[in-house]
Amino acid sequence: MNLFGSTMSLLERGLDFSSTKGKTIAQNIANVDTPNYKAKSVSFQEVFDREKSNVVKAYRTDKLHLEFAERTPHAGVFNYSNLRYRQDGNGVDMDKEQADLAANQIYYNALVDRLNGKFNTLQNVIKGGR
Repeated sequence: MNLFGSTMSLLERGLDFSSTKGKTIAQNIANVDTPNYKAKSVSFQEVFDREKSNVVKAYRTDKLHLEFAERTPHAGVFNYSNLRYRQDGNGVDMDKEQADLAANQIYYNALVDRLNGKFNTLQNVIKGGR
């Protein structure tokens, strides 16, 4: 029996993604003055597109049965190898990184608020609505 349903699992994966993205942004900001440093990005969409083509074949008893994929994609960290903003070869754009950091913080806070709401509902049920 799954007590929490799939919502908690999805929220957990969302927090993992946001945490990885925040660490990557922080690493980019920390290396803003490092010569030849190439900015990194976390992209769920790139991993999803790559994994879409990796469908595991299953034995189907009927031609109307759907294909399925065995693995679920996770966020991946990618380098921008051909990106260059300055003469020293550094590829970090501080304005973009700060905007991404703010957007990621809003996303993270929204997930935490939703998770708190789930736990408050569960606590209310445990207490019997009192």
